[in-house]
Amino acid sequence: MARLNCSPSQTFFLQHSFCNVQLIGNMPMVYLNNVVDGCVARIAAKLEMMEPCSSVKDRIGYSMIRDAEEKGGISPGKAVLIEYASGNTGIGLAFIAAAKGYKLILVMPSGVTVERKMVVLAFGAKLYLTDPAKGIQGLFDKADEILKNTPNGYILNQCENPANPKIHYETTGPEIWKATGGKVDILVAGIGTWGTVNSAGHFLKEKISEIKISKCVCERGVEMVITN
Repeated sequence: MARLNCSPSQTFFLQHSFCNVQLIGNMPMVYLNNVVDGCVARIAAKLEMMEPCSSVKDRIGYSMIRDAEEKGGISPGKAVLIEYASGNTGIGLAFIAAAKGYKLILVMPSGVTVERKMVVLAFGAKLYLTDPAKGIQGLFDKADEILKNTPNGYILNQCENPANPKIHYETTGPEIWKATGGKVDILVAGIGTWGTVNSAGHFLKEKISEIKISKCVCERGVEMVITN
């Protein structure tokens, strides 16, 4: 690893961040026992909470930045990354940006938890907060405003970035297939940008045409399942 011009504490952090980037993906799956007692199905849980920043969103943070690098759109020390986020995607991006040496500007609704704000700031990201009443459009508008006023700015645009769903087709889906020995009847996943459930589901659907894909959404604090 090239020697970096930073303090001992920063060097320690960056060295471990580079190592942690290599730990993204290939999270284990465990079959549940007591909590599903009486259920006729065998239910497995994929432990994405074991990702370096405790979320499946580490995958898309890495994928979007790597994709932009491979296409020649960004490089460390030059590009300023910009993104709207409401939580774990922002944390994942802040982690990858810190590891790779990018400046990152995040736009989040002011109502996000204090813990999320503290984590992205600890990774060195700059944070702008928007009025929650303006909804997601408020995030889009603020991110666009920042982009227009930031030299070498690059917006990752998770909702429309093909590198978001692509990583789940290339990794999450195949990992589930391999871990279950190809024996999957139903996939249940949460939805945000729809990248995880759509693309992991797409991969599995190609393998097992009769598989059912179920999406989970939390509305007003109540978990709901939408089956498609």
